[in-house]
Order: sequence, then structure tokens, then C-alpha cells
Amino acid sequence: MQQRRQIINNRNILIFTIIMIVGWGLMRASINKEQVAKRKSGYPVMELILQRWSSRAMSGELLTNSELMTIFEAARWAPSSYNNQPWRFIYAIKNSPEWNSIFNLLVPFNKLWAKNAAALVVIISANKFTHNNEPSPTHSFDTGAAWANMALQGTSMGLVMHAIEGFDYQKAREELKIPDGFTIEAMLAIGKPARKEVLPLELQEKEVRSGRRPITELIAEGSFEDKLAQ
Repeated sequence: MQQRRQIINNRNILIFTIIMIVGWGLMRASINKEQVAKRKSGYPVMELILQRWSSRAMSGELLTNSELMTIFEAARWAPSSYNNQPWRFIYAIKNSPEWNSIFNLLVPFNKLWAKNAAALVVIISANKFTHNNEPSPTHSFDTGAAWANMALQGTSMGLVMHAIEGFDYQKAREELKIPDGFTIEAMLAIGKPARKEVLPLELQEKEVRSGRRPITELIAEGSFEDKLAQ
């Protein structure tokens, strides 16, 4: 009898686990469809590019170490001048002793939603080449390529990837012991997605997928044109 009860309990646990996994998968699929629905490209691009957007709605659920390291791995393979790889990352996991040292750098507005992130990352770049110690003109550009890799990788995993400008850069340098010779580029919030209703009402209104300028406003053949200054 006791063995039979154990089998029934194990079966119930298995059923509950399957329901949770399926439910999470359906929610991810629903969110992904919503992400693409209002975005149309002028020319064919990978759907992943259209899926990527800067949501603020996160569940507060933690990431596994493998999930987080996979995002950093994507950054590792970005292109850079002389293969210098100037990008560096200082991160904190939610509920860890390091969390507040990064979270408290945020301006009050960003604290309202970033509190539900699973991880916060300060992105910095080395200003000089390692092979000759000369200034690298493209260190920020190269680090932007690493961030783009991270954004697309995280999107492919169904995660929220939201880059942040609104934090105290000088305090970050002091609190995180970032030496001279490194530029603080941005902060990144990473988390599992949630419905916009987890946000305060004023932020729910901002939870929309933005469009982009037409290509004609971004490119000019041969030389600079006034339209590029708009």
C-alpha cells in the first residue's frame, strides 16, 4: 500500500512538472508572437532581429548558471579590431551579496522594473589594444558588437535583454573599482519574461515595441547628405 502511494505521489509530481513546463512554453510562444506582430521590416531579415526588443516586464525568476554563461559566451565571439576583444562584464545575480552594489547604481525610475531582473551586468571596454598598448579607436564600437550578440542570444532563449543608460557612471567606477583605461558603456538587465501587468501602471503604458526609421533616412551613397543629420 505504501509503495502504491509513493507511485501515485511520483506520478502527480511528474504531471505537475509537465504542466508547468508546457505552461511556460505556451507563455513564451505567446510573448514571442506578440513581439513580432507589430514589427515589419522593409527588407527580409532574420525573425530573431524583429523579436528582439527592450521589454521591462520580468518575472523575478532566477537564471541557471548555464543560461547566464551562454549569454556571455555569445559576447565572446563578437568581432573586434585586431581581435582585441575589449569588452568586459561585471555582473550580479539577484539575491546575491553583490546585487545591491550594482542595483543601487540605477536611477529611481529604472529600479522600479529592474528589481525583477535575474541578473544585472555593467558593460565596460578597454581603451587600449593589448598587443601594443596604443589607443583603440573602436573599443566602444567593438563592445557594441558584443552587446548585440548578447541581445540576440538572449532573445533566442526567450529572455528579456534590456540595456540601460540610466545609472550613476561615476559611482559605478568607484563602487565597482573600475580603473582608468576602461570606459563604462552601459548596464544590462537580464530576466525571464512576464506579462506587463507585473509593472506599475505608468510603465505598463511604455511596454510597447518600438519601430525604426526608414532606411532612406540612414544611408547616403558616396558622401554625407543633410538627411543624415535629422
